[in-house]
Amino acid sequence: MKFTPRHTGLALAVASLAALTAACNKPADTEAKKDAATAEAGKDGAQAIPGLATEKEQVSYMIGMDMARSLEPVKGEIDLDTLHKALKTSLEGGKPLLDEKQAGEIRETFAKKIREQQIAKLKADAKNNEEAGAKFLAENAKKPGVTTTASGLQYQVVTEGKGPKPTATDVVSAHYKGTLLDGKTFDSSYDRGEPATFVLAQMVPGWQEGLTLMPVGSKFRFWIPSKLAYGEQGAGPIGPNQTLVFEVELLDIVKPGQGKQ
Repeated sequence: MKFTPRHTGLALAVASLAALTAACNKPADTEAKKDAATAEAGKDGAQAIPGLATEKEQVSYMIGMDMARSLEPVKGEIDLDTLHKALKTSLEGGKPLLDEKQAGEIRETFAKKIREQQIAKLKADAKNNEEAGAKFLAENAKKPGVTTTASGLQYQVVTEGKGPKPTATDVVSAHYKGTLLDGKTFDSSYDRGEPATFVLAQMVPGWQEGLTLMPVGSKFRFWIPSKLAYGEQGAGPIGPNQTLVFEVELLDIVKPGQGKQ
């Protein structure tokens, strides 16, 4: 997750979070007041939402939720009372405690701090994931039915098909589920309700090697070391140096003009 502080972005985030904070600090309404507020809802086009009677309140709360999510990576660095103070002072035309030069220097220093924290975390995660993957693969290789290839790819035949095997340049149709070592699913054609069609040569090395071992109609389980997957960079929900687990059903080798790529 990358955090790139911007002047306008931080100002908007301050405003939205402060609005959310103020809303949270309001005394609780009585049931009678809630009923009255709900009855008023809709006069300005707002839908009836308990606790947010008007469109203005609903929009403000929505913006607050969005900005809170945007600040999630740095929430430990934020004091909400101070954010609210800055917002109130600025909107009321008061004198801020920081001038533009000071704000710019703080912004630059803070951005550098966050970048350094992210780099340190990525390095630590990469080291931990690499060690965990190596340990797992060493143990997994000893299990019955698990084969380890020269590249380090591990596979297990769940069902042996009788069709042809694809080459690395073929387009194939397959169902698959990809998980991390902790069992968390990061991608699944089953969840999407339809098989995937792709050119093997465009896939990570572990997929290219693994699927060329499969006759059409087979179901294999693969354990792909990070060096044959996404390496130190990771990809989306896949962290740096993570070992991946796939269950793959090879459905077909797609002929030219057949299916989608």
